[in-house]
Amino acid sequence: MDWKETYKKRLTTADEAVKVVQSGDFVIPGHAASESELLVSALVKRYRELENVTIIQGVSLGSSPYCQPEMAGHFFLKSIFLGANTRKSVWDNRGAFFTLMFHEFPRAFREGHLRSDVFMTMVSPPDEHGYCSLGMSVDHSKELVKCAKTVIAEVNPNVPRTYGDTLVHVSDLDYIVENDGPILELTRFAAMNDVTQAIGRHVAALIQDGDTLQMGAGTIPDAILYYLKDKRDLGIHTEMFSDGLIELIEAGIVNGSRKTLNPGKIVVTFAQGTKRVYDYIHNNPLFEFRPVDYVNNPCVIAQHDNMVAINSALEVDLSGQVCAEAIGHQQYSGIGGQLDFIRGAGAAKNGRPIIVLQSSAKNGTVSRISCQFKPGTPVTTTRNDVRWVVTEYGAVNLYCKSDSERAAALISIAHPNFREQLQEEYQAMYGRAL
Repeated sequence: MDWKETYKKRLTTADEAVKVVQSGDFVIPGHAASESELLVSALVKRYRELENVTIIQGVSLGSSPYCQPEMAGHFFLKSIFLGANTRKSVWDNRGAFFTLMFHEFPRAFREGHLRSDVFMTMVSPPDEHGYCSLGMSVDHSKELVKCAKTVIAEVNPNVPRTYGDTLVHVSDLDYIVENDGPILELTRFAAMNDVTQAIGRHVAALIQDGDTLQMGAGTIPDAILYYLKDKRDLGIHTEMFSDGLIELIEAGIVNGSRKTLNPGKIVVTFAQGTKRVYDYIHNNPLFEFRPVDYVNNPCVIAQHDNMVAINSALEVDLSGQVCAEAIGHQQYSGIGGQLDFIRGAGAAKNGRPIIVLQSSAKNGTVSRISCQFKPGTPVTTTRNDVRWVVTEYGAVNLYCKSDSERAAALISIAHPNFREQLQEEYQAMYGRAL
């Protein structure tokens, strides 16, 4: 059958498409910017008809209406990463967090560890051969197109056509819904201040010409990128692409010419940002979007000589353990790809895994470097994996350091108001002074 005929036969409305969802189903919305607000809204309108529908999710940029209190008993969130619109449902026991390294997400669906009854995502309009692009999110989305029982796609002309392993054929889409609404955007972050600028300078000093970088989005990553303008021939192999890198690409600072794997290509698994990002990646052969079990695979990351992985933390204890996902026992975000890249960079030739954090929180009243974690605090990255730690007060390398040397190094980059207290707590705990 001609693909155009298939397209016409499967074309329907959002309200009709989501009728395929039944009570007890596991539904996976598109990831990050690929979440279809149209399809999600249509599904949530049916909430009185449905019971115990599980929503499996990673990053959500949408309004997440299935997390509202009145949805209890109808929808249940199960997520590997919590955000502003989802974390309260978990805190109130209307949802649950589960831990999973991001590169394992496709495998979890492929091998049936996670059910995938209905996958709802966004794609670009088909080309002359009937192929749509997954656009901003290949991550676990490519696998879900293969293994979900039912695939519902919002075909939207605002979805960029991206290069790499992004194509899905019309015949792989069970229901097609057309829409031309805007794509979800990640708004820009707070302006840099003296603290984030200092962190940016310290991290930039660790980056050399020809390095390959991974980092996320936010005020600290933006500050780091600001201080890379004197570097040359940088490469990118990263989980997420956002606005901050565009200026360095256009200036020729990022060109990938010295990458030992996929030279000349910016390899990513998903993109989220402002409309500028989506316009920039559209039909841009500089980019190569790959599934997350490739991009975030530590064995693949380790093949990049001079790999620098930059990831943030909420708290670091004096042994070097990192918590990047919770405040005490309360889950705040998720592990994301931190451990994937920390381990990959650690195994790479001349690799540099870097953990960044501000030295204090709550207007300087709480130290983010602590003697020990509070009971119930999860360890995101083990002390065995941690190398460089950076705050606004400097950068220290914990590799091959003894317990006491680690503690002394971390105290040296703690906020000055807490250094004496940390030394006293260490002595009380271990019976020896630093």
